[in-house]
Amino acid sequence: MRFLSVLISLLLLTPSAWAQREAAFIEAPSPDDALAIAMAGPELPEAATALLGEAASADLARAITAANFTGEAGVTATLFSGATDFGEVYAIGIGPEDLRLRDWEDFGARAAGLAKLSGAERVSVMAPGASAEELAAAAGGAMMGQYSFDKYKSDAEPVTGSIAFVSDNASEAQRSYDARRRYLAEATLWARDMQSEPANVLYPEEFVRRARALFNGVSGVSISVLDERDMKRLGMGAILGVGQGSTRPPRILIVRYNGGAAGDAPLVFAGKGITFDSGGISIKGNSGMWMMKADMTGAAVVTAAVSSLAKSKAPVNVIAIAALAENMPDGGAQRPGDVVRAMSGTTIEIMSTDAEGRLVLADAVWHAQEEFDPALLVDVATLTGSVGRALGDEYAGLFAREDAIAERLIAAGDVSGEDLWRLPLHPNHDQQIKSMIADVKNADTGAPGASTGAAFIGTFVKPDTPWAHLDIAGVDWRQEPQPTRPLGASGFGVRLLDQLARDSVE
Repeated sequence: MRFLSVLISLLLLTPSAWAQREAAFIEAPSPDDALAIAMAGPELPEAATALLGEAASADLARAITAANFTGEAGVTATLFSGATDFGEVYAIGIGPEDLRLRDWEDFGARAAGLAKLSGAERVSVMAPGASAEELAAAAGGAMMGQYSFDKYKSDAEPVTGSIAFVSDNASEAQRSYDARRRYLAEATLWARDMQSEPANVLYPEEFVRRARALFNGVSGVSISVLDERDMKRLGMGAILGVGQGSTRPPRILIVRYNGGAAGDAPLVFAGKGITFDSGGISIKGNSGMWMMKADMTGAAVVTAAVSSLAKSKAPVNVIAIAALAENMPDGGAQRPGDVVRAMSGTTIEIMSTDAEGRLVLADAVWHAQEEFDPALLVDVATLTGSVGRALGDEYAGLFAREDAIAERLIAAGDVSGEDLWRLPLHPNHDQQIKSMIADVKNADTGAPGASTGAAFIGTFVKPDTPWAHLDIAGVDWRQEPQPTRPLGASGFGVRLLDQLARDSVE
């Protein structure tokens, strides 16, 4: 045989962290390219056979047969051939079933994973029969699947070249990518960058600065920021209490995008933005505390989702509210047993200073209702460890009072690839957060943490406000990689909220 070597992997390929190749679209590969081929079964597609020629195709067919490669979805084969001008040929199984757009994203991410093995300047990806929209989704998946945070690595090497998706109408695929998928991928990567930054670099005021840079020059967007003076004037004792132990003061960032009809009530996404969570006086153990730099994921996700919608000119009115604070245990920090008064007038007994996310959201969601009268209010937070213990890292926890709202979010999760599982809100959970000396308490060690956390936030949501709470604490950081979510920060929620907003105007 004329193969120099054959390496077959019969495992689901999930990419590790590495630097980025740019996504592109082309009409046909060049001989200097490496080539990746989508295969629904063990036979090469006709388009690939025509491109490779009879001799190389026969060699590839024999190697694939010998390795028992069936084209099963997610299975990959890496073939190094001397019989073809391309030199490197990769096969990616997509299975016989129709692929959803989220599956095409995974396909693109797997192609990007194989591209990591290639020394070619360009890796061309053939998926005969794929539409322009499907290839655009694959390109977005390739960008998300390649992600790594190498900013502080002294030996990080730049990666050049591209991963190019082959299409008979490359210009249409490029337009589809540029219309939405590019911005969706970029927004997700921005959220991951924010999650990954160390807390000595990223704090409330720096978060605001980076958000302003993210939206610089984007039409239809306005940004406002509440500082400590504003919070005191508005009576936001809950978020002020969380931030009073830090030398870095809290902020509430509000990003408003008006892309829909004038006068239409906006969707409001409120995000927990604890730029570092030591636990405060109720200090956490050291093991795993480093990950608390990512306790601002909710704020990053809601901000990034509005970026995706605004830059793609989605026809929606949407607002992101990022409730930003650093939870530290200095001599001025609030204590367990303290009582604070939230913007709503509700008094809160502090049972644990480590239940701080719900406190910053209490003021944020109340302000959202008073100021914007949302058509739908969704808060996003890395709120509780218990949600991860209940659902693992495949689903985020969803809480909603109304079945119809829960169904909307679950549907958006199914389309976007960011899945949700509904968890209970029961009247007993409201009783479990009643305080003996104040209106409510922020924690009850005898009750389910995820449900009582949701019930606490719900205390600050008016009965007639459509509302959902997303607890993403189990899915915000990947310990095991997935195709579009490599190890580390996941940016979970950007694609979900983007889809939810688009669904609201269809």
